[in-house]
Amino acid sequence: MPTVLPTVLLTGFEPFGGEPVNPSWEAVRQLDGWECRSHRMAARLMPCVFGTALDALERAVAETDPVALLAVGQAQSRAELSLERVAVNVDDARIPDNAGNRPVDAPVVADGPAAYFASLPVKAMAAALRDAGIPAGLSHSAGSFVCNHLFYGACHLRAVRRPGLRVGFLHIPLAPEQAVRHPGMPSMAIDQVVAGLRIAVDTLLVTAEDRHEPAGTLE
Repeated sequence: MPTVLPTVLLTGFEPFGGEPVNPSWEAVRQLDGWECRSHRMAARLMPCVFGTALDALERAVAETDPVALLAVGQAQSRAELSLERVAVNVDDARIPDNAGNRPVDAPVVADGPAAYFASLPVKAMAAALRDAGIPAGLSHSAGSFVCNHLFYGACHLRAVRRPGLRVGFLHIPLAPEQAVRHPGMPSMAIDQVVAGLRIAVDTLLVTAEDRHEPAGTLE
């Protein structure tokens, strides 16, 4: 009998907002099947659609039975790999999703708590990325579009049904081929994002308790 390795689920999003690609999926898909510290990665594509994204996430979790989930999404203004610390219970869409939905001031989960914290060692992961020469830091807002929607939904799934599942979200910059159409916007090569994901996964697998050190902001 072949050994069945525990799974780390990595998710990326389909393109949205008129973009031809989404670097989150272009990076995540390269790690499907990769083995790290006796764990195997499973990559899944998420739709950029409110509600439907949570259905897809639940199916992916049921299929892969992961011990950890790192969701990845594109954030046009980010200049570094941003490890999200907080998911909030609000959908407030500045633009429509890929199905034309544009919720305003709606909860992700009715009667859910106002917010959840990531359960991955985000400070340790950010530090490991910086030590490897990859720009990285913590973020205290995942926005109010489908990225935050998925992040909150994953945290809620952990809270109500899968307490052993460790959950986090990583925002990444545009790919260079996208940034050329958005003058002044930062970018990061997909290869560097993939290298960063390998470091992030390796760190979360060896870190049971996050670092206790300042990482807050003044604004």
